[in-house]
This record gives sequence, C-alpha cells and structure tokens, in this order.
Amino acid sequence: MTTEIPDLPTEITPQSQDFGRWYIDVVRRAELADYSPVKGCMVIRPYGYAIWELIQQGLDRRFKATGHVNAYFPLLIPESLLTREAEHVEGFAPQVAWVTQGGNEKLEERLVIRPTSETIIGTMYAKWVQSWRDLPILINQWANVVRWEKVTRLFLRTTEFLWQEGHTAHETAEEAQEETLRMLAVYKDFAENELAMPVMDGQKSESEKFAGAERTYSIEALMRDGRALQAGTSHNLGQNFAKVFDIKFQARDKSVQHVWGTSWGVSTRMIGGVIMTHGDDGGLILPPKIAPYQVVMVPIMRGNWRETVLPKAKAIRDQLVARGIRVMLDDRDSQTPGWKFNEWEMRGVPLRLEIGPKDIEKSQVVLARRDTREKAFVPMEGLAAHAESLLNTIQQALFDRAVAYRTEHTTETDSYATFKEVMEGRPGFVVSPWCESATCEASIKTETQATIRNIPFASAPVAGKSCIKCGEPAKVHAWFAKSY
Repeated sequence: MTTEIPDLPTEITPQSQDFGRWYIDVVRRAELADYSPVKGCMVIRPYGYAIWELIQQGLDRRFKATGHVNAYFPLLIPESLLTREAEHVEGFAPQVAWVTQGGNEKLEERLVIRPTSETIIGTMYAKWVQSWRDLPILINQWANVVRWEKVTRLFLRTTEFLWQEGHTAHETAEEAQEETLRMLAVYKDFAENELAMPVMDGQKSESEKFAGAERTYSIEALMRDGRALQAGTSHNLGQNFAKVFDIKFQARDKSVQHVWGTSWGVSTRMIGGVIMTHGDDGGLILPPKIAPYQVVMVPIMRGNWRETVLPKAKAIRDQLVARGIRVMLDDRDSQTPGWKFNEWEMRGVPLRLEIGPKDIEKSQVVLARRDTREKAFVPMEGLAAHAESLLNTIQQALFDRAVAYRTEHTTETDSYATFKEVMEGRPGFVVSPWCESATCEASIKTETQATIRNIPFASAPVAGKSCIKCGEPAKVHAWFAKSY
C-alpha cells in the first residue's frame, strides 16, 4: 500500500482564516519540507536544510566556545539498557520504535531506535571514567532520533527528526547545575540573537520535567497564533543515570563517587518556531542571520539586458559576497521579474535588490525589505556596506516586533475566571500564582488545555497571593499557555 502525498498548495491560506493550514502551506510552498511515504516522517528539502545548517553552525560555534566536543553514538540501543532506568523507560515507552529482526533472523534482544541517548552514552561513560582527572566529559552529538508520534506536523512534531544532544559528566553537583544553566543560556542567546525569537527561560514543573531528570529547564517562545513553543531544554540529571549505569570515579579524597550528569538539546522544531514567529500572509520572513540567501538580486530584463544589466549585477554580487553576505542572483529568463519578486518574498529572503537599465544610468539600485516591504533607491557607491547595515536593522526589527507581540499577548491575572476567559481562542501567555500542586496543574490543563510552560528565573514575588486554582498560598508565578 502506498501513502498518498498531498499535492503542493498553489496559494497560501491567510493566517486569520486558518493558522495551522497557513503554516503547512508556507512550509511546502517555500520548499522547506514535504511529506514522505513513511507515515509521520518528513523530507527536509534543500532550502529547509540550508536553514538547519546555519542553525547547526551557529550552535556548534557556541558549544565549542564553552569547551564541548562532538562525538557520535549508535542509533540502535539494546532493550536491556533502556529498561535500567525505570522512570526514563516509563516516560519514553509510548514513543519507542523497536527493531525485532535482522535480515532473516529474529533478534535475541530487541533493539530500540534511539529516542534519546542517555542510556547508551551513560554505558560508555562508565567505561571511560575512572578518576576525577577524567572529568568533566563535555560531549555533544548531532543526530537523528525516532519517537513514535500519533499526531505529527512538519518540523514541529515528526516521528523522525534531527537534533543535537549534549551529555556531560561532572565531579560535583554544583558543576552539573552550572553546566545545565550555562547551556540553557546558550540556547536563549542563540534563539534571540540568531533566530530573532524572544524566549522565556525558566524551570519546568515536576510533572513537565524530563523522565529521569532531577530538574528540567526550558526556553519558551510565543507563536503568532498565541500558542507557546518549547524551543529547547536543559536537564540536570543529578546522579540518577550515574547510579543506574555505574559511572563512578575515584575522587580527590580517594573515595569512590558517582558522577553528576546533564543533558540538553534543541531540534529541527526551531525552524517551525522561526516560521511561526515571523511569517505573514505573504509567506516566510527569515531573520538575516539564518536566511540561506540574505539578498536576492533580480535584474530587470529589458533590451539586451544580458550585455548591459547582468555584468553590473554580477559585479555588485561579488562586492556583497566579499563582505560575507549570502546572495542569490536570479538571472533566469524563464520567469518575469514580478513572478520572482513574489516567489522570493514567499521564501522570506530579507532583502531584494532590483537593478535595470535606468538604475545603471542613475548609478543606483532598488532595495526592498521583506519585513516591512519598504522600497528605497540606494546609490551603488557604498552599496555593500549599506546592505550589510540594513540586514542588521532587519534582524533587530524582527526581534523587537516579536517582543512587542509577546508583551501584547501576555496577561497577568490572579482570577481563575479571568484565566479561563483569556485562555479561550488565541490567548498567549497567562501569568498566574500557583501553589506547586500537581493536582491543580492537572485540573487547569483538563479544564483549559493550558499547561505550565515554565517558572521564569525573573518571576515576580508571590508573597500574600493565593493559587489561581485552589486558593491555597501560592509559591510561584507560573507562565501558562496552550502549546505545540
């Protein structure tokens, strides 16, 4: 039986009509990804993969700057390893894919297709660590993982996806906690400075933490439909996995101790976050820092343009490239300039440069911003420096706009009636006092579909306030939202 793959959309559904449909239309029309014949899996197309490569490069630089190195661990994990950490296996059991046969032979022990790698990496660390001198271990891997999802959506939740997962081992609890928060800060810095996506950093509730972790921290972003997206997580594993996998070392005082562990990761869902943070009814709007093409050049095809306009366009392209700008010179004569304008706008290229015979006469070009659609005549003299400055302006403007949207869609309330009212429709974040009871948290989720995204580090004091649900004394301000 073959799985039917839907035809590519010819038009983009407006956000106000159906945001979910808009999102899928943009992903497919912009050729970021497509459905595959394997249910729940996606094909990442070259344009989408180019964005992922830029995300990889930006993160990898930060990982290495903080002392981490890359390695690779097997895709297949023996069942006996996964089942050794009870809370961990219980958390992942519904999503695990199994390999039961190799060639024509049934396997003596089932193999798990990696949903995450704490177990296999912990096993190896137990072999590698003997002394405090072997610590810390600061390893990251870029890999694919498989989680058997029932409901999937391109980039946001697929059965197989790409990610990085850091796994570290430390001498002390303090070092592990410092590492956990350091990497969360790396994620926040990357999301805000490269993706222009503002995020709220904080600690997850007990019921929302990673299976097997002592504490989980996250960065949470707000999409333009008022739903939250968990954009990255960092986990303090304490000594849980070290005790299960016997990762021990001789300490400085000659005693034998278990290491303290962390793990942290972000995935291709970050691309989904970028689309839903910045996009509009025209399609994608890409922040310049992760745009495969930061400038698209469209020569105006009049007269003998290949002899007059094109050489000048190529010379300008070379100037831009020499300045480190990623450029696409679209000199196809199979499409009109107008068609190209619409196509590259839909693909979210931050800056469009138009050049025709009249522009050459006047030693100028037209620059059009994707974010504001503003157009301006710009002299050819100093053009590369001007374009670079404008790209920086666009990057900052996208971030500022997203911050403004989040501010407008964040409500603070101590009233449960108001809370429920706000949560209807496209609510955004709702900040309310909470008693830290899992029962209240579960009731709120059942009644409103809202979950606690995290308890931000910058949370306001709750002295004298009552829990939004039960009326008992509140312990924290929690950030609630409907989420992806």
